[in-house]
Amino acid sequence: MLGAVALLLLSASPVQTLRVDGEAGNNTLNGVFDAPLGERITAVSSAVHCDIQMSPDGRNLSGRCSVPLTSITVDADPTKTEHFRQWATNRKADPARCMLAAQLEEIAVSLPQASGESSPFQAEVPFTVCGRAREDGGRERVTGTVVRLDDGFYRIRAHVEHFHREAYRIGPRFTEGWLARVQSLAKVVAEEGTLELTLFASPPGTSARPRASGDNAPCSTRPSTRSPHEERKCRT
Repeated sequence: MLGAVALLLLSASPVQTLRVDGEAGNNTLNGVFDAPLGERITAVSSAVHCDIQMSPDGRNLSGRCSVPLTSITVDADPTKTEHFRQWATNRKADPARCMLAAQLEEIAVSLPQASGESSPFQAEVPFTVCGRAREDGGRERVTGTVVRLDDGFYRIRAHVEHFHREAYRIGPRFTEGWLARVQSLAKVVAEEGTLELTLFASPPGTSARPRASGDNAPCSTRPSTRSPHEERKCRT
């Protein structure tokens, strides 16, 4: 009887959402592709957005994270960045409508309850690039930690090894106008890389969006490495 009552209470609990704000400027993706005989290429974005739902018992997370292609820069170089956009879209889609996305499906993790506590997680996660899934239907192994910060935010650090860009048809040999250069680029640009994400998720019922304060001075995005006395704190 008690078990049935507990199950009923859990099923009636409202879904709680953790939000990672893609406009906050501190939710980052860092991808490194290091060719042994070629270049070390770094692709970065600070516009990762996530909507993550907690299960009623707080032990599983589901949702979606995405990064706009147009927010990603390569080696802070406009030419390399434009080439990457062509490779990602295969010159068949508008870069402004293209996303690197990950679908989270009941990832087992116990969210830390006290400030400073950390919980590890690992999961097999399906990714898409401009709507294209991995050609073999496989998933990426994601490992990381969730840490509860002093102000209630969760800092999520996630790591993906062996991300193979050609499995998502990212590259010159899939892109119109690049076929003649495939052989010359083969040893210069690595096919496999590592992805690192650092995200700050707002706890349920709060917002990560900063707003202006005082004399319309912009607020520093929270959470921050600065002390509370060194910066303005404001959220909508």
